[in-house]
Amino acid sequence: MRKEEKLEWFRAAEDFTKLQFRDIQPDTKSTWLDHGDSNFDDLLPLVDKAVKAGHGDTAIFKLFSRGVESTRDDWVYDLDLGELKKKVNHMIERYAESTKSGRMEQGLKWSPSLELDYRAKREIKHEASNYRRSLYRPFNRQWHYSSRTWNHRLTDNHYQLFGQKLDQPNRAICFITGIAKPMSPLAHNGLVDMNCVSPAAGGTFMLGLNVYDETGIRCDNLTDWGLTQFTTHYGDTTIKKEDVFHYVYAVLHDPAYREKYKLNLKREFPRIPFYKDFWQWSKWGKELMDLHIGYESVEPYKLELVTSETKAEQKKQKKLIEDEAHEPQALYARQPKVKVKLKADKEAGIIELDELTLLKGIPREAWDYKLGNRSALEWVLDQYKEKTPKDPTIREKFNTYRFADHKEKVIDLLKRVCTVSVRTVEVVRGMEKTDR
Repeated sequence: MRKEEKLEWFRAAEDFTKLQFRDIQPDTKSTWLDHGDSNFDDLLPLVDKAVKAGHGDTAIFKLFSRGVESTRDDWVYDLDLGELKKKVNHMIERYAESTKSGRMEQGLKWSPSLELDYRAKREIKHEASNYRRSLYRPFNRQWHYSSRTWNHRLTDNHYQLFGQKLDQPNRAICFITGIAKPMSPLAHNGLVDMNCVSPAAGGTFMLGLNVYDETGIRCDNLTDWGLTQFTTHYGDTTIKKEDVFHYVYAVLHDPAYREKYKLNLKREFPRIPFYKDFWQWSKWGKELMDLHIGYESVEPYKLELVTSETKAEQKKQKKLIEDEAHEPQALYARQPKVKVKLKADKEAGIIELDELTLLKGIPREAWDYKLGNRSALEWVLDQYKEKTPKDPTIREKFNTYRFADHKEKVIDLLKRVCTVSVRTVEVVRGMEKTDR
């Protein structure tokens, strides 16, 4: 019931002494309501805190990590590398002014970790090697200044996943848990923002295929114990840790699994069941992982690009062109502004990019591939909208983003993410038909 319905029910109840009550007891995890599926604890755990601390070996993975938490996204992420460098240099300059003056200057996003550096009068220098592309939101890689100073939580775990320079090859399964949104797995091969799939709620966790020690040696992140569970259960010693990694990714996409354990998955890390055909699920997992990590290089879906110009705009353009007093630069500066839309009509299979441009022919199944409460295509549209920055300094000095500068890239990206979406849905529908 909604709040109003509950209040009305109480108002209508005449005698509470005649109501029948049920005694509610918590389960072993102190959950009072909606206990979830009782056999969830019998499944294989993905992680174990004892394993992370080096005291146990009873989970599939050794190390897990949350995504990077910057506390200053507008300052350390940008689609344009040049603009990001300007923002970073501004932060460093303002910080230096603060340490020199002895007061925390305005126009700088302070955080507890940065305040500690300030009080210790620690010098902060610009490090050109810290720029790399990270996954900020689903299918939205941005340039990221991955400095420990300017990211509130860039931890040892991240360096174990991607090496001491954060540039070593690795694949990671990312997912959200502990919130009301559906558990949404997404693979990536680099750093991921903490709020990648769940802005303003919960957090994004990462499970890497490998880890790196302090000397740069690559090691397995899947445990021998976990591999033994699979080789023993299936009686197949040819199963390798990477096969298990792909199997896990497939299971996390399984609609039957996600529905059966949806209450459990809102409260704790996933656990993994044994399905009948290990190799089929492992194959599906690899196919999905290759798709999701390599989304920028898949074949673009054959969508129809439609462009037009209104009569009013044509008239303005014609007048400017015919006026010999205008130089080309003035003509460019006075071109009429085109209103950005970035809206989807799912029923019609259309995306409006702006008032002159749209994409047609988007198949219905493309909208069925969702991460959280949004489809993959909607994530792309949301990230390229023109928004007013909340940070006043960013708004005043660095609000340079214009959709028109990225329009061609977004058209190409939407076509490729459409391909990823359709193929993902095809794989998932195959899962629905299989015997578990």
